[in-house]
Amino acid sequence: MITLHANHPYHLVNFSPWPLTGALGALTITSGMIKWFHFYNHSLLILGLLITTLTMFQWWRDITREGTFQGMHTTPVNYGLRWGMILFIVSEIFFFISFFWAFFHSSLSPSIELGTTWPPSGIQPFNPLQIPLLNTAILLASGVTVTWAHHSLMEANYTQTNQGLTLTIILGIYFSLLQMYEYIEAPFTIADASYGSTFFMATGFHGIHVIIGTTFLLICLIRHNLYHFSHIHHFGFEAAAWYWHFVDVVWLFLYISIYWWGS
Repeated sequence: MITLHANHPYHLVNFSPWPLTGALGALTITSGMIKWFHFYNHSLLILGLLITTLTMFQWWRDITREGTFQGMHTTPVNYGLRWGMILFIVSEIFFFISFFWAFFHSSLSPSIELGTTWPPSGIQPFNPLQIPLLNTAILLASGVTVTWAHHSLMEANYTQTNQGLTLTIILGIYFSLLQMYEYIEAPFTIADASYGSTFFMATGFHGIHVIIGTTFLLICLIRHNLYHFSHIHHFGFEAAAWYWHFVDVVWLFLYISIYWWGS
């Protein structure tokens, strides 16, 4: 018997163009930053940000529709999504390992060009007991609130889920504002030897991950208020919580190695 339509496969969702447009957006952003740095023209960068923003909006829209309204997130699909998120976080771990590798390579055996000291001669590092310690407390507190929100959701206590998520987002925004203030007041720049390069690359990329994680949790808060999550079907929130815990742990390593030991 010949059918005129293709049935939905049990272990896959529908084909999507958004991974391709997302990759194109990332490529355009990278090229745009190079153009901005060398030619002081940010038009390509703005185009890349626009492509990426539209991709994010439409990709999240499709995932929400597939998982909430169309019933496509079957058990095998959920299993694949979980492994996809786990492998993504593992790739992010190795991404940060490269920055730690660069930092310890320079700090454990400072070269003559650095004055054979660490921090290099002429660089005044941050006091680890000031803003960095406050930011550490903020992220640790946010780890508690996101766990509170997760357990409340599993117990179908949706009011406390809303409260925990809201507090986590506020703490994430507060962290980003403090880091921005720290960068403005920094007594050194990214051009100040390998110390400046490793410091701003490691903490800067972590800051970007905090902004991404805060956005991820904000989307989850919106979806939660639209009743997209139940106590047994909420992997979107679970993935955001995993990502946020990863951001917390990376910050602890950054604080101990770069802010405390490195100063």
